[in-house]
Amino acid sequence: MTTRILPAVGDPDAARIFSTLLSQLPSAEPATPVADSTTLLDTLARLAVDSLDELPEVVLVHERIGPVPALELIREVALRFPAVGVVLVSSDAGPALFSAAMDSGARGLVGLPLSYEELAARVQAAAQWSVGVRRHLGRGAADTFTGPGGRVVTVTGAKGGVGTTFTAVQFALAAAASGRRTALVDMDLQAGDVGSYLDVQFRRSIADLAGIQDISPRVLQDAVYEDRTGLALLLAPADGERGEEVDDRAARHIVGALRSRYELVVVDCGTQVTGANAAVVEMADVAVLVTTPDVIAVRAAKRMVRLWERLQVRKAEDTAVVVNRWSKHTEIQPALIEKITKTRATRTPVPAAFKELQAVVDAGRVQDLDNRSTVKQALWTLAGELGLLAAPDTPASPAPPGGALTLRAAGTVSRLRRGREG
Repeated sequence: MTTRILPAVGDPDAARIFSTLLSQLPSAEPATPVADSTTLLDTLARLAVDSLDELPEVVLVHERIGPVPALELIREVALRFPAVGVVLVSSDAGPALFSAAMDSGARGLVGLPLSYEELAARVQAAAQWSVGVRRHLGRGAADTFTGPGGRVVTVTGAKGGVGTTFTAVQFALAAAASGRRTALVDMDLQAGDVGSYLDVQFRRSIADLAGIQDISPRVLQDAVYEDRTGLALLLAPADGERGEEVDDRAARHIVGALRSRYELVVVDCGTQVTGANAAVVEMADVAVLVTTPDVIAVRAAKRMVRLWERLQVRKAEDTAVVVNRWSKHTEIQPALIEKITKTRATRTPVPAAFKELQAVVDAGRVQDLDNRSTVKQALWTLAGELGLLAAPDTPASPAPPGGALTLRAAGTVSRLRRGREG
């Protein structure tokens, strides 16, 4: 049996050593090493589109891979591609790291400098495990995800009151109505209102998942509220202080678990930058920034974009700006906002028509908004423009100027641990 091996090594010298040793393994078919975590995940996702059998049996992760740290990368690979055996390569081969690697989903640990015998043994063990899992999946294992993972879309507000939560809820409703299995996550951890907008009260919240290392389908099911609208809701904690339990590591883990179960994950990130929501914006396929066409909000949008860039969370050009409460008489038009913020303004602005919304917002039933509402029509059109709808219902319109809005920026949110910026 041929064992396909994909090394993820950021250091060029280490990559050459990996390639040399792997080429000497019997029945091994090593691929060209990938240099970072983003490329690794994209490569695996592309291979998984056609068939589970296209995935490599073994992935080697070097300890200095980036921008996502090695253990977090292993956890995400294990969640999204459970039939791939991951082996960590590290200069620290002690019991503490071994335990942490196993908890993250690794199938083995190889010490540095590399030894042919140890590398061969770990690769063979991981490959045998992978073949066994695929044989099991081939017989139809229930409740196991085998695809490349769903898309993650974040919705962030330039400042409070610009319509962030309403926009996120409507995007999720539009996706669910088009036939996509959709989860809506409230990552506004201290002041989340997704439940209030949909008239939902539930005993569980995202904080209940924060300390769980292995989020199984059953654990996830207990924390998620299946709403009548077809949405799976993961709400913010009722007690705002519990939001501190959700750090950037937990946020990645939770959203990664959701991504493995749903076609689309819409995340309301609120208006404050925290380690948790910055981590999710960084890993998102589409990052949306909501603003209104007034000087204060546009300044706030520019400030948010600059903050993301300084923290290496996301580049301005990879951010889609939605202009809410727009009218043709507004002095600040979307094109000007795009120029000021250096982002990509979406083609469809959302009109200023609060009278259409007031009744359903006050009742906490925004899912009952009339289909004739110009605001709803604009937001659902935007959902199609951003690629959130199922294929048959997605409007066949050209891509936005400058290319698609699905680029993911590489970076790290580690600076948030050393101090927050406002």
